Amino acid sequence: MSDTFSDSAKRASAVTASDVTVVDCQAVYVGGAGNLAVQHYDGGPTITYTAIAVGVVHRISAYRIMAATTATAIVALY
Repeated sequence: MSDTFSDSAKRASAVTASDVTVVDCQAVYVGGAGNLAVQHYDGGPTITYTAIAVGVVHRISAYRIMAATTATAIVALY
């Protein structure tokens, strides 16, 4: 995986929030309102982005999208 994220993703996949599923993406699209809880690296702390903006791509690298996430319609971009 590259250290930089280009303007267009090469792959995308729908995300179901989970404390065990590894996503390991370079950016996240959030389509529905709520909070986004992510673990940025394996074993790292959970960081919660409160009331994250919807309808936009967030350049948030995420190892996991945690079950505490309340936002919906999440797409991982690679």
